[in-house]
Amino acid sequence: MPLGAQVAESLPYLRRYARALTGSQASGDAFVRATLEAALADADLRESLKGGRVPLYRAFTVLWNSAGVDVDQGAAGREGAAQQRLAQMTPPSRQALLLTAVEEFSLADAAAIMDLPEVDVAELVLNASAEIARESTTSVLIIEDEPLIAMQLEQLVEGLGHRICGTAATRGQARQVVTERQPGLVLADIQLADGSSGLDAVDDILAITDVPVIFITAFPERLLTGNRPEPAYLITKPFREEAVKAAISQALFFRSAATVG
Repeated sequence: MPLGAQVAESLPYLRRYARALTGSQASGDAFVRATLEAALADADLRESLKGGRVPLYRAFTVLWNSAGVDVDQGAAGREGAAQQRLAQMTPPSRQALLLTAVEEFSLADAAAIMDLPEVDVAELVLNASAEIARESTTSVLIIEDEPLIAMQLEQLVEGLGHRICGTAATRGQARQVVTERQPGLVLADIQLADGSSGLDAVDDILAITDVPVIFITAFPERLLTGNRPEPAYLITKPFREEAVKAAISQALFFRSAATVG
């Protein structure tokens, strides 16, 4: 497979990872763009990318570790506060958790990406899990038209110590819940019971309140096109509970940054 096609195949998922790591589409895409520019300028780096996802994520990580939050991303407001908090904490634990839980790399591959011993990456994942247990609680709206999946998400969310402020199977139900009870976090499917769209439901919600949203969908490709504003947090169905927990933790991490900033 030509290098361009190979990179293009993995690029949407690198962008997903970068957005989750930085807290926004704009910041994540800035790091991904810089990674590709570095590859174009360095023949050895470009050659290494023929190895697939691992070297691509590794190239991104080298840039992330060298530039950190000093990369000029036009951060302002909420994003600026998030980047400020990110600078004050230890990103590697969250990086390791996102790589293994959301991107589904093995510990060995995550270790290669982070250029760390595998045992250290395992320790970082444990540290991130401990951070999740210490996080403050919030209220969560679940937008999901499949009752069993909604129940599974409810149990997962409550198991993390959060409260369910409502569940909705349609766009109208979601809007009603937000009007009556303002959530601190939204978990949303794309296709809803009455043919309405979870994307439209989230647009309605964001017109009322600024709240982090995690999309959980069987159709991730619809949100990885680059043709419209994309969510910072995207989980693929059938989902792994570890991936949802990691996304919730990261979303609340940046929400807290905006609050303290």
